[in-house]
Amino acid sequence: MPVTLENKLVIAISSRALFDLSESHALFEAEGVEAYQRHQVERENEVLAPGVAFDLVRKLLRLNDGGRERVEVVLLSRNSADTGLRVFNSIRHYGLAITRAVFTSGRDTARYVPALGAHLFLSADTADVRHALESGYAAATIVQHAGDETSPLRRAPSGGSLSEASDDEELRIAFDGDAVLFSDEAERIYQQEGLSAFAAAERERADTPLSGGPFKAFLAALHRIQTEFPRDRQPIRTALVTARSAPAHERVIRTLRSWGIRIDEALFLGGLDKAEFLRAFGADIFFDDQRRHVESASRVVPAGHVPHGVTNESP
Repeated sequence: MPVTLENKLVIAISSRALFDLSESHALFEAEGVEAYQRHQVERENEVLAPGVAFDLVRKLLRLNDGGRERVEVVLLSRNSADTGLRVFNSIRHYGLAITRAVFTSGRDTARYVPALGAHLFLSADTADVRHALESGYAAATIVQHAGDETSPLRRAPSGGSLSEASDDEELRIAFDGDAVLFSDEAERIYQQEGLSAFAAAERERADTPLSGGPFKAFLAALHRIQTEFPRDRQPIRTALVTARSAPAHERVIRTLRSWGIRIDEALFLGGLDKAEFLRAFGADIFFDDQRRHVESASRVVPAGHVPHGVTNESP
Protein backbone atom coordinates (compact mmCIF):
# COMPACT_ATOMS: atom_id res chain seq x y z
CA MET A 1 0.00 0.00 0.00
CA PRO A 2 1.52 3.40 -0.98
CA VAL A 3 2.63 5.85 1.72
CA THR A 4 0.35 8.88 1.84
CA LEU A 5 -0.33 11.97 3.95
CA GLU A 6 -4.09 11.81 3.34
CA ASN A 7 -6.32 12.25 6.38
CA LYS A 8 -3.54 14.12 8.22
CA LEU A 9 -3.18 17.78 9.10
CA VAL A 10 -0.04 18.65 7.11
CA ILE A 11 2.12 21.58 8.24
CA ALA A 12 5.07 22.75 6.14
CA ILE A 13 7.57 24.93 7.98
CA SER A 14 10.86 26.59 7.18
CA SER A 15 13.94 26.20 9.34
CA ARG A 16 13.92 29.94 10.20
CA ALA A 17 10.35 29.67 11.50
CA LEU A 18 11.14 26.60 13.58
CA PHE A 19 14.51 27.71 14.97
CA ASP A 20 16.29 30.96 15.74
CA LEU A 21 18.65 31.36 12.79
CA SER A 22 18.95 35.13 13.09
CA GLU A 23 22.73 35.07 13.67
CA SER A 24 23.52 32.84 10.71
CA HIS A 25 21.01 34.64 8.47
CA ALA A 26 22.65 37.98 9.31
CA LEU A 27 25.98 36.42 8.30
CA PHE A 28 24.44 35.27 5.02
CA GLU A 29 23.12 38.77 4.34
CA ALA A 30 26.48 40.38 5.14
CA GLU A 31 29.00 37.91 3.70
CA GLY A 32 27.15 35.59 1.35
CA VAL A 33 26.34 31.94 0.95
CA GLU A 34 29.87 30.52 1.35
CA ALA A 35 30.38 32.20 4.73
CA TYR A 36 26.93 30.95 5.78
CA GLN A 37 27.76 27.40 4.74
CA ARG A 38 31.05 27.41 6.68
CA HIS A 39 29.29 28.82 9.73
CA GLN A 40 26.60 26.11 9.72
CA VAL A 41 28.98 23.21 9.08
CA GLU A 42 31.40 24.36 11.79
CA ARG A 43 28.51 24.58 14.26
CA GLU A 44 26.43 21.62 13.14
CA ASN A 45 26.62 20.06 16.62
CA GLU A 46 25.55 23.30 18.34
CA VAL A 47 21.85 23.14 19.10
CA LEU A 48 19.75 25.95 17.65
CA ALA A 49 17.50 27.90 20.00
CA PRO A 50 13.73 27.59 19.44
CA GLY A 51 12.23 29.99 16.93
CA VAL A 52 8.91 31.83 16.82
CA ALA A 53 6.87 28.80 15.70
CA PHE A 54 8.68 26.18 17.81
CA ASP A 55 6.08 25.86 20.55
CA LEU A 56 3.27 25.79 17.99
CA VAL A 57 4.94 22.83 16.24
CA ARG A 58 5.58 21.06 19.53
CA LYS A 59 1.91 21.32 20.47
CA LEU A 60 0.77 20.24 17.01
CA LEU A 61 2.92 17.11 17.23
CA ARG A 62 1.48 16.30 20.64
CA LEU A 63 -1.84 15.72 18.87
CA ASN A 64 -0.27 12.43 17.76
CA ASP A 65 0.06 11.22 21.37
CA GLY A 66 -1.87 8.04 21.96
CA GLY A 67 -0.82 6.40 18.73
CA ARG A 68 -3.10 8.09 16.20
CA GLU A 69 -1.13 10.01 13.55
CA ARG A 70 -3.20 13.16 13.12
CA VAL A 71 -0.45 15.64 12.22
CA GLU A 72 2.54 15.60 9.88
CA VAL A 73 5.13 18.39 10.08
CA VAL A 74 7.48 18.65 7.11
CA LEU A 75 10.56 20.88 6.98
CA LEU A 76 10.79 23.03 3.81
CA SER A 77 14.16 24.76 3.91
CA ARG A 78 16.28 26.94 1.63
CA ASN A 79 19.33 25.33 3.23
CA SER A 80 21.27 22.68 1.36
CA ALA A 81 21.23 19.15 2.71
CA ASP A 82 24.78 19.80 3.98
CA THR A 83 23.96 22.96 5.95
CA GLY A 84 20.60 21.48 6.93
CA LEU A 85 22.32 18.86 9.06
CA ARG A 86 22.46 21.34 11.96
CA VAL A 87 18.69 21.78 11.71
CA PHE A 88 18.07 18.04 11.85
CA ASN A 89 20.49 17.67 14.76
CA SER A 90 18.47 20.31 16.62
CA ILE A 91 15.20 18.56 15.75
CA ARG A 92 16.60 15.36 17.26
CA HIS A 93 17.86 17.21 20.34
CA TYR A 94 14.39 18.55 21.15
CA GLY A 95 12.71 15.23 20.43
CA LEU A 96 10.47 16.59 17.67
CA ALA A 97 8.89 13.89 15.52
CA ILE A 98 9.84 15.49 12.19
CA THR A 99 11.25 12.98 9.68
CA ARG A 100 10.47 14.49 6.27
CA ALA A 101 12.33 17.45 4.78
CA VAL A 102 12.98 19.25 1.51
CA PHE A 103 16.23 21.25 1.10
CA THR A 104 16.32 23.52 -1.96
CA SER A 105 19.79 25.19 -1.71
CA GLY A 106 18.41 28.71 -1.91
CA ARG A 107 15.52 28.12 -4.31
CA ASP A 108 11.81 28.82 -3.72
CA THR A 109 10.37 26.21 -1.35
CA ALA A 110 6.70 27.03 -2.00
CA ARG A 111 6.53 24.86 -5.13
CA TYR A 112 6.56 21.81 -2.85
CA VAL A 113 3.55 22.96 -0.82
CA PRO A 114 0.99 21.60 -3.35
CA ALA A 115 2.94 18.34 -3.64
CA LEU A 116 2.56 17.86 0.11
CA GLY A 117 -1.06 19.01 0.15
CA ALA A 118 -0.09 21.21 3.10
CA HIS A 119 -2.88 22.82 5.09
CA LEU A 120 -0.45 25.50 6.35
CA PHE A 121 2.95 26.81 5.28
CA LEU A 122 4.99 28.93 7.71
CA SER A 123 8.16 30.67 6.57
CA ALA A 124 10.34 33.68 7.24
CA ASP A 125 10.56 34.30 3.47
CA THR A 126 7.70 36.48 2.26
CA ALA A 127 8.27 35.63 -1.42
CA ASP A 128 7.82 31.92 -0.70
CA VAL A 129 4.71 32.67 1.36
CA ARG A 130 3.18 34.76 -1.43
CA HIS A 131 3.80 31.98 -3.95
CA ALA A 132 2.05 29.46 -1.70
CA LEU A 133 -0.94 31.79 -1.27
CA GLU A 134 -1.12 32.33 -5.03
CA SER A 135 -1.34 28.54 -5.40
CA GLY A 136 -4.35 28.50 -3.07
CA TYR A 137 -2.70 27.34 0.16
CA ALA A 138 -2.75 28.88 3.64
CA ALA A 139 0.59 30.52 4.30
CA ALA A 140 2.04 33.18 6.59
CA THR A 141 5.30 35.01 7.11
CA ILE A 142 6.49 34.49 10.67
CA VAL A 143 7.18 37.85 12.31
CA GLN A 144 10.09 37.94 14.71
CA HIS A 145 9.08 38.57 18.29
CA ALA A 146 9.27 42.19 19.38
CA GLY A 147 7.96 41.54 22.86
CA ASP A 148 7.92 43.28 26.19
CA GLU A 149 8.98 42.05 29.62
CA THR A 150 5.53 40.68 30.42
CA SER A 151 5.20 38.66 27.22
CA PRO A 152 3.64 35.23 27.78
CA LEU A 153 5.64 33.73 24.91
CA ARG A 154 6.65 30.24 25.85
CA ARG A 155 9.78 28.37 24.89
CA ALA A 156 10.59 24.68 25.12
CA PRO A 157 13.28 23.76 27.67
CA SER A 158 16.90 23.95 26.56
CA GLY A 159 17.19 20.21 27.07
CA GLY A 160 15.35 17.67 24.98
CA SER A 161 12.57 16.71 27.40
CA LEU A 162 9.18 17.98 26.37
CA SER A 163 7.77 16.86 29.71
CA GLU A 164 9.45 19.91 31.28
CA ALA A 165 7.53 22.32 29.06
CA SER A 166 4.53 24.42 30.08
CA ASP A 167 1.73 22.55 31.87
CA ASP A 168 -0.75 24.29 29.60
CA GLU A 169 -0.74 22.01 26.56
CA GLU A 170 -3.94 23.25 24.90
CA LEU A 171 -3.17 24.43 21.37
CA ARG A 172 -4.66 27.91 20.84
CA ILE A 173 -4.83 29.42 17.37
CA ALA A 174 -6.34 32.83 16.57
CA PHE A 175 -7.39 34.17 13.18
CA ASP A 176 -8.38 37.49 11.72
CA GLY A 177 -11.50 37.28 9.57
CA ASP A 178 -11.51 39.18 6.28
CA ALA A 179 -8.78 38.09 3.83
CA VAL A 180 -7.72 35.29 6.21
CA LEU A 181 -10.63 32.99 7.11
CA PHE A 182 -12.93 34.79 4.67
CA SER A 183 -12.38 36.36 1.27
CA ASP A 184 -11.51 40.06 1.07
CA GLU A 185 -14.81 40.97 -0.65
CA ALA A 186 -16.09 42.96 2.34
CA GLU A 187 -12.67 44.47 3.07
CA ARG A 188 -12.52 45.81 -0.48
CA ILE A 189 -15.72 47.79 0.11
CA TYR A 190 -14.29 49.17 3.36
CA GLN A 191 -10.99 50.18 1.73
CA GLN A 192 -12.60 51.73 -1.33
CA GLU A 193 -15.81 53.28 0.05
CA GLY A 194 -15.34 53.61 3.81
CA LEU A 195 -16.87 52.30 7.01
CA SER A 196 -20.47 53.43 6.38
CA ALA A 197 -20.62 51.66 3.00
CA PHE A 198 -19.03 48.56 4.53
CA ALA A 199 -21.58 48.44 7.38
CA ALA A 200 -24.50 48.98 5.00
CA ALA A 201 -23.30 46.23 2.66
CA GLU A 202 -22.85 43.78 5.53
CA ARG A 203 -26.37 44.50 6.83
CA GLU A 204 -27.82 43.90 3.37
CA ARG A 205 -25.86 40.65 2.91
CA ALA A 206 -26.16 39.29 6.44
CA ASP A 207 -27.80 36.09 5.14
CA THR A 208 -25.27 35.62 2.31
CA PRO A 209 -22.24 33.58 3.43
CA LEU A 210 -18.83 35.07 2.72
CA SER A 211 -16.57 33.16 0.38
CA GLY A 212 -13.73 31.24 2.00
CA GLY A 213 -10.33 32.84 2.43
CA PRO A 214 -6.92 31.16 2.29
CA PHE A 215 -7.18 29.78 5.87
CA LYS A 216 -10.64 28.20 5.57
CA ALA A 217 -9.24 24.71 4.81
CA PHE A 218 -6.77 24.95 7.72
CA LEU A 219 -9.55 25.89 10.14
CA ALA A 220 -11.69 23.04 8.77
CA ALA A 221 -8.82 20.58 9.34
CA LEU A 222 -8.46 21.76 12.94
CA HIS A 223 -12.22 21.38 13.39
CA ARG A 224 -12.06 17.77 12.14
CA ILE A 225 -9.51 16.96 14.82
CA GLN A 226 -11.63 18.71 17.46
CA THR A 227 -14.60 16.47 16.62
CA GLU A 228 -12.55 13.42 17.66
CA PHE A 229 -12.46 14.61 21.28
CA PRO A 230 -15.16 15.25 23.91
CA ARG A 231 -15.95 18.92 24.50
CA ASP A 232 -14.45 18.80 28.00
CA ARG A 233 -11.13 17.35 26.81
CA GLN A 234 -10.37 19.44 23.75
CA PRO A 235 -6.68 19.74 22.82
CA ILE A 236 -7.38 22.65 20.42
CA ARG A 237 -9.06 25.99 20.96
CA THR A 238 -9.68 28.45 18.13
CA ALA A 239 -10.58 32.14 18.13
CA LEU A 240 -11.75 34.71 15.61
CA VAL A 241 -10.25 38.10 16.50
CA THR A 242 -11.62 40.73 14.16
CA ALA A 243 -11.95 44.50 13.88
CA ARG A 244 -15.60 43.98 12.90
CA SER A 245 -18.38 44.96 15.29
CA ALA A 246 -22.18 44.94 15.20
CA PRO A 247 -23.95 44.94 12.77
CA ALA A 248 -21.16 43.36 10.69
CA HIS A 249 -20.91 40.43 13.12
CA GLU A 250 -24.03 38.64 11.87
CA ARG A 251 -22.70 37.73 8.43
CA VAL A 252 -19.58 36.22 9.99
CA ILE A 253 -21.59 34.05 12.39
CA ARG A 254 -23.91 32.86 9.62
CA THR A 255 -20.94 32.13 7.36
CA LEU A 256 -19.28 29.85 9.91
CA ARG A 257 -22.63 28.19 10.53
CA SER A 258 -23.06 27.53 6.80
CA TRP A 259 -19.58 25.96 6.67
CA GLY A 260 -20.39 23.66 9.57
CA ILE A 261 -17.26 24.82 11.37
CA ARG A 262 -17.14 25.69 15.06
CA ILE A 263 -15.05 28.59 16.31
CA ASP A 264 -14.54 28.48 20.08
CA GLU A 265 -14.21 32.19 20.79
CA ALA A 266 -15.24 35.19 18.68
CA LEU A 267 -13.97 38.67 19.51
CA PHE A 268 -15.64 41.55 17.62
CA LEU A 269 -13.39 44.42 18.67
CA GLY A 270 -14.63 47.33 16.56
CA GLY A 271 -11.11 48.56 15.78
CA LEU A 272 -9.57 48.11 19.25
CA ASP A 273 -5.94 47.00 19.31
CA LYS A 274 -5.87 43.21 19.28
CA ALA A 275 -2.68 42.57 21.26
CA GLU A 276 -4.08 42.51 24.80
CA PHE A 277 -7.01 40.34 23.75
CA LEU A 278 -4.61 37.86 22.13
CA ARG A 279 -2.57 37.88 25.32
CA ALA A 280 -5.72 37.08 27.30
CA PHE A 281 -6.60 34.26 24.89
CA GLY A 282 -3.04 32.91 25.18
CA ALA A 283 -2.62 32.39 21.44
CA ASP A 284 0.15 30.07 20.28
CA ILE A 285 -0.08 31.95 16.98
CA PHE A 286 -2.24 34.68 15.42
CA PHE A 287 -2.79 35.18 11.69
CA ASP A 288 -3.74 38.55 10.17
CA ASP A 289 -3.51 40.11 6.70
CA GLN A 290 -2.62 43.58 7.98
CA ARG A 291 0.99 44.08 8.91
CA ARG A 292 0.26 46.66 11.63
CA HIS A 293 -1.98 44.21 13.49
CA VAL A 294 0.65 41.49 13.20
CA GLU A 295 3.43 43.72 14.50
CA SER A 296 1.28 44.81 17.45
CA ALA A 297 0.35 41.20 18.24
CA SER A 298 3.96 40.01 17.97
CA ARG A 299 4.74 41.96 21.17
CA VAL A 300 2.80 39.39 23.17
CA VAL A 301 2.19 36.25 21.05
CA PRO A 302 3.75 34.56 18.02
CA ALA A 303 2.23 36.07 14.89
CA GLY A 304 2.11 35.42 11.16
CA HIS A 305 1.45 37.94 8.40
CA VAL A 306 -0.81 36.72 5.58
CA PRO A 307 0.18 38.84 2.55
CA HIS A 308 -3.15 38.34 0.83
CA GLY A 309 -6.07 40.50 -0.20
CA VAL A 310 -6.67 44.15 -0.99
CA THR A 311 -4.56 45.56 1.86
CA ASN A 312 -1.49 43.79 0.46
CA GLU A 313 -1.90 44.82 -3.15
CA SER A 314 0.52 47.36 -4.58
CA PRO A 315 -0.94 50.87 -4.90
